[in-house]
Amino acid sequence: MFIPQSYSLAVVLCIITMLCWGSWGNTQKLAGKSWRFELFYWDYVIGIMIFSLLIGFTLGSHGEHGRKFAADIVQADPSNILKAVAGGIIFNASNILLVAAMAIAGMALAFPVGVGIALALGVIINYIFAPYGNAAWLFTGLALIVAAIILDAIAYKKHSASLQKVSGKGIMLSVSAGVLMALFYRFVAGSMVSSFELPEAGKLTPYSAIFFFAVGVLISNFLFNYLIMKRPFEGEPLSFRDYRNGSMTSHLTGILGGIIWAIGMSMSILASGKAGFAISYGLGQGATLIAALWGVFIWKEFKGASGNVSTLITLMFLAYLAGLGLLVYAGA
Repeated sequence: MFIPQSYSLAVVLCIITMLCWGSWGNTQKLAGKSWRFELFYWDYVIGIMIFSLLIGFTLGSHGEHGRKFAADIVQADPSNILKAVAGGIIFNASNILLVAAMAIAGMALAFPVGVGIALALGVIINYIFAPYGNAAWLFTGLALIVAAIILDAIAYKKHSASLQKVSGKGIMLSVSAGVLMALFYRFVAGSMVSSFELPEAGKLTPYSAIFFFAVGVLISNFLFNYLIMKRPFEGEPLSFRDYRNGSMTSHLTGILGGIIWAIGMSMSILASGKAGFAISYGLGQGATLIAALWGVFIWKEFKGASGNVSTLITLMFLAYLAGLGLLVYAGA
């Protein structure tokens, strides 16, 4: 299977993760013009499942190192399979809340608050279980990222108050999503081998871990998303008839969103072999910065903002960039 052989390549893969995780939300914004997020999410999950199989039978099945994808699935211990599946279930619960927050409050709030909280807690959790990198630089970078989250939340509150449309529900959904999202990566990491090149028996290699993670996302969606359809955060209840009535463009947009996210997840897991789980996860969740850029400059979610709000947004971006830079340096 394909395995990154250097820290610099691992950082490149983390940057790809950051771009993918920060950009997939645009597909929800596009589809959301005529397509409820609950319906979009079915196709999003299908996209994740499709890509997990695609990368498993391509990059995961060729190369000189490690175990090949199919052989790895056959030898996997049930306890490790359950860990990866549990990671998918936890992620799915958090991500449904995040998508709901995006639909209600926009990308410029939902991602910095939700994913920012997930980044901070997730880095701490993953570092405790698998310490890698310089702790002083790592946690200094983390502190800057937390400061960026606070600045963004203040900017949102000030701007929304001026428009008389503060979304308390959007903020609460973002916070809830962030706390849950901080937990999922540790379960997937706990199912995996300690050496990609010389994998232990019973443990999962990156490609099989991604596949079983996707299985967890898929099976839990029949519970989580069905409940949200029947008891939506906003709007009328939905049925599967509404899903079947969607256009091909709407369905393909959702599948594309899932594939984009799954590319990011795959690159993050692959990068963890050289960068460690804490740094790999933390850099990937720099997606918050990318999503905020989309929200501010493309979707104009802070259009007409006052000078004070614009200053806060600028400081948020600078703090995020500095924090991410320190995360990279911590691993080097």
